[in-house]
Amino acid sequence: MDTFAFIIHPIDPKRDVSRRFPLLGRVLNEKQINFFSTFFPPVYISEIEGIRSEATGKEVKGWFIACPYTPTRMMELPEQSVYRKIIQTGRLAEKLGAQMLGLGAFTSVVGDAGITIAKSLDVPVTTGDSYTVIVALEAIREAACLMDIPLQSASAAVVGATGTIGQVCADMLADDVERLYLIGRRQDKLEELRDRLKVHARAELIVSTKMDILAEAQLILTVTSAVHDVIRPEFLQPGSVVCDVARPRDVSAMVAASRDDILVIDGGMVDVPGPVDFHFNFGFPPGKVYACMAETIALALEGRFEDYTLGKHITRERVEEIGSIAKTHGFRLSGFRSFEREVTPRQIEEVRRNAKKAKPVHALHM
Repeated sequence: MDTFAFIIHPIDPKRDVSRRFPLLGRVLNEKQINFFSTFFPPVYISEIEGIRSEATGKEVKGWFIACPYTPTRMMELPEQSVYRKIIQTGRLAEKLGAQMLGLGAFTSVVGDAGITIAKSLDVPVTTGDSYTVIVALEAIREAACLMDIPLQSASAAVVGATGTIGQVCADMLADDVERLYLIGRRQDKLEELRDRLKVHARAELIVSTKMDILAEAQLILTVTSAVHDVIRPEFLQPGSVVCDVARPRDVSAMVAASRDDILVIDGGMVDVPGPVDFHFNFGFPPGKVYACMAETIALALEGRFEDYTLGKHITRERVEEIGSIAKTHGFRLSGFRSFEREVTPRQIEEVRRNAKKAKPVHALHM
């Protein structure tokens, strides 16, 4: 049977450590977990079984393994130390017999986004970013439809537009909408991206380094690799959709707490084909995963054991290819989640109702 492994790591230190080590999660505070994570070895988490392709009937099995570093620790430590720990975790995958290795959350964005890690391992590596793009775009299109936002006349924004995922999201979203705001830290990089995209983009492209411009956008896709949240409630217009692909999150929890007129969704939840059992609760309902995990699994089902999505530049062709591979094997967008909870149709209806109340009367007739 073909095999894969996927590296996870604690993002919310107390919550995530408690999932595997309840006593440690209870006894240690966040600062202590950050400190002690430096000395922890890679951790075997669980075996994954029951994945079966809808197209071929082929089954694969895999493993969750954990790199102990938190995002804060990865940002504090020298890059080489972080590489060393992730490579060590990758060697655990090799010992288990994995033929494909996926890098989860911050392990996929450290340094050169997987290139150094892939060179140091025998097992092929992917960050999962290509399928993350596909699923994020599917999620925001679906959410726009549910919120009665016509895509072709919509204004959208990509926050973190010059990043690895942001560039391809912007490229593909520019075909869908009327106006697209490209938001990032560096004006020169944003202008470079705008000039490259405007050759074929349908949308009017506007660049900005200021977050308050989000007030102009109905659809927001946010994909920064910031350690702290960057999107706050006062930036957003009633009835808008925010799709947060970043881990750690870009959207402040205050948005969910104080704005009941905005739909905030995570970057897309994916159904895995077959009666899958992860033997570990990573915070998702049974049979569902993040898109980056799904890319690793889809490549194993396809038998594509090669370095797949690596580095700071992802091609649109590769994104479309993995979208097609995943669809063939039976992966699909599976509803929405927001801050670790399922978003129900009733909640979406409530957001729509609250947005109508919050909008000035003239805005409703525009």
